[in-house]
Amino acid sequence: MFVFRGGAFACLLAAFSAEAADLPSLKAPIAQASPPPALWTGFYAGLNAGYGWGSNAANTAGSPLLDGIAFAANGLDPARQLPGTGLIPGVTALANSGVANIDQSGFIGGGQIGYNYQWGAHVVVGLEADFQGTTMQGNGAYAGVSRDSIAWKDPAVPGLLPCSTNGCNLNRLGVGGGQIGASTDWLGTVRGRIGYLATPDWLIYGTGGLAYGGVRASAAHSALTIGTLTGANDAALPVPFPYSQLNGTYFLPSAPGAAGYSGTRAGWTVGGGVEWLFAPQWSLKVEGLYYNLGSVSLRSSPVSLLSPLTINLGGVNVAAGQLLVANAPVTRITFDGALVRLGVNYRFNFW
Repeated sequence: MFVFRGGAFACLLAAFSAEAADLPSLKAPIAQASPPPALWTGFYAGLNAGYGWGSNAANTAGSPLLDGIAFAANGLDPARQLPGTGLIPGVTALANSGVANIDQSGFIGGGQIGYNYQWGAHVVVGLEADFQGTTMQGNGAYAGVSRDSIAWKDPAVPGLLPCSTNGCNLNRLGVGGGQIGASTDWLGTVRGRIGYLATPDWLIYGTGGLAYGGVRASAAHSALTIGTLTGANDAALPVPFPYSQLNGTYFLPSAPGAAGYSGTRAGWTVGGGVEWLFAPQWSLKVEGLYYNLGSVSLRSSPVSLLSPLTINLGGVNVAAGQLLVANAPVTRITFDGALVRLGVNYRFNFW
């Protein structure tokens, strides 16, 4: 009985082994390669240094406030004034009008912070803010000229009327100019960035956003009026007027005018660059930006011409030191330019 049961068990074991040999074998799954890590994702901070340029046209326009010379000359003897002549009120303001080219340049240097997110194998987007001091400054000059004239002709009674012989002519020439200066003391930006990974280590990107900075500007203006009188002759009256003594050329300098500005301006910037991830947590970049901080208008104190002498002659009554001409120049300066800088970043890969 025992022998039978043992034989039956052996047969059952052999049959189970044969069936098990026909079943598929169970093996450990093959390990799949994980995707490459997003090397550019994370926060970073760094330093930058470079150079900036700005070529700005500062436009100055003289605004007339007073022209006592034109008022007096045009009202002196309207009946004897020749047609087509006459002083133009306010024309001397053209002597304080012109364009000064201000070529700003200087070094820049500061730091930046930002965050990148690598999207897939080739796209990197991010946000960066930077702040740097600058030595960018420049100066320029302008010159202006104005001209007008008036003429009179008295009846042909030689020796009796002051303008009867050849007629009297008064020519007025205004010559002016100014010095304009501008500087950018510091500059900051907040910009978005989007780039393409040419290789896992090389990023080509474009950038743009807000720009802001501290700027200064100054303007100084001066002018000279040159008056030339010809043709006046003495009048043979009981009390003769020495009109002929007025013939000649007169140089009338003006008291200068000036204006200044200092403040913070905001605008925009756009540019691009290349960044190289040369170590797991370090990168170098070369970047170029154009920035525009808008413009300011400098309203100068008046450029004033005062009478150098007292004249009481033939209806002309002028006291020494009396204000004759006043112009108020206004200068408009735009603060913009381009900068190129080299930067280094350290990446905080917390994860």
